Amino acid sequence: MNKKFQLTKYLVSDILSSGIVWVLFFVFRKIYIEPLKFGYQIPVELDLKFYAGLVFIPLFWVFLYYMSGYYKDIYRKSRLIELGQTLFITVIGVLLIFFALILDDTVSTYKNYYFSFFTLLGLQFIISYTPRLIITTRTNKRIQNRVIGFNTIIIGSNARAVELYEDFASQKMSYGNKFIGFISISNKNGCLLGKHLDNLGSIDDLRRIVDEYNIEEVLIAMESSEHEKIWKIINKLQDKHIIIKVIPAMYDILTGSVKMSAIYGTPLIQISYDIMPMWQKNFKRVIDAVVSAIAMIILIPVYIFLAIGVKMSSKGPILYSHERIGRYGKPFTIYKFRSMGQDAEKNGPALSSKEDNRITPFGKFMRKSRMDEFPQFYNVLIGDMSLVGPRPERQFFIDQIIQIAPHYLHLHKVRPGITSWGQVKYGYAENVEQMIERLKYDIIYLENMSLYLDFKILIYTVKTVVQGSGK
Repeated sequence: MNKKFQLTKYLVSDILSSGIVWVLFFVFRKIYIEPLKFGYQIPVELDLKFYAGLVFIPLFWVFLYYMSGYYKDIYRKSRLIELGQTLFITVIGVLLIFFALILDDTVSTYKNYYFSFFTLLGLQFIISYTPRLIITTRTNKRIQNRVIGFNTIIIGSNARAVELYEDFASQKMSYGNKFIGFISISNKNGCLLGKHLDNLGSIDDLRRIVDEYNIEEVLIAMESSEHEKIWKIINKLQDKHIIIKVIPAMYDILTGSVKMSAIYGTPLIQISYDIMPMWQKNFKRVIDAVVSAIAMIILIPVYIFLAIGVKMSSKGPILYSHERIGRYGKPFTIYKFRSMGQDAEKNGPALSSKEDNRITPFGKFMRKSRMDEFPQFYNVLIGDMSLVGPRPERQFFIDQIIQIAPHYLHLHKVRPGITSWGQVKYGYAENVEQMIERLKYDIIYLENMSLYLDFKILIYTVKTVVQGSGK
């Protein structure tokens, strides 16, 4: 599967469709609406407004589609959901265009406003939805015919695992699962599913297997009542960008835990942790990029002041960089103004403490006001980080944390942040025990993520910077 090429098809389709709609609507107003207003035929002249609209209107629609989450899971689209989603976003977008560009026009009768609105609505919906329907239908046919598939493993090897595999294999129309193999839970039943699939290893090998085989979906063939075992498996996979599904028990079906997503698909419980609605997630990313770009420009004098202060306080580079772990467990390079001596970690990674003599006097000033973190606006701008999110850690400390608190890996479901609720409430951690203590605040943040909460954390962070009251 070429996800970038598939996304490009939808993007090109949406841009061309929006451009065609703008041309047709522009001509429609010149031929029909304006003659009614002036009482004579108006020549169709391609003026500055036409060309400006031809550039900005398609960008507006692509931005709106992006905000709605349309470009997520580009291979897993339902035509019925796509129909409703396209119609809803079209209505929202046409309303915005109508009030921004059309309502100020003088017309011969108010009926022309309604006519313009519904003409634009009809053109935009039909012309944008038609190529989408074609692309999605062709993609779904290729999935159903097993031309395209998502690398899948089954965890479990008992009779239920065999039944699950045979159920998927016997479907006339594939649901997209391409089975790579299975992971055995106990050696006793390994031979059952082994007749159909390769045994890739044990639970201890799970993370390696997911990375090695580019696994996109994991099916847990265990009773959902086996909460402890399932929880351990889910914890191992929390920082992986994959779909996790569990075989339901009758109790889950009766209590409404099982949600059908396809008529021909096997009923499974999908483990979902999407707290924020998709539009909020995308809006959060837009805010991150815009605020970071503005901050990097506005803070240029502060950057110069801090750079001079770092250089005068001790020998060594102005910026300090090292590898930290980000979303889905991917490493990235984080940047800070150097607040310690040049060889502060010559003996290996070490957390700082309140009376740490490695910290320079100017470094203490920066750390109390959090200004040493300012270069991370660049990390936010390029998408490694967010303004608000759990603070990223080094793999050296993560390995120690998960030995005591394996649920730490839940933090890797989101982009790490310049500031976090844990940072605001607790401050810098001086040892692994304090990192685990701070973890509870970040987990609570994860379970309550919203733009409103992000704004509150940002306000308290600004207060910390201004007052220099950071720990």
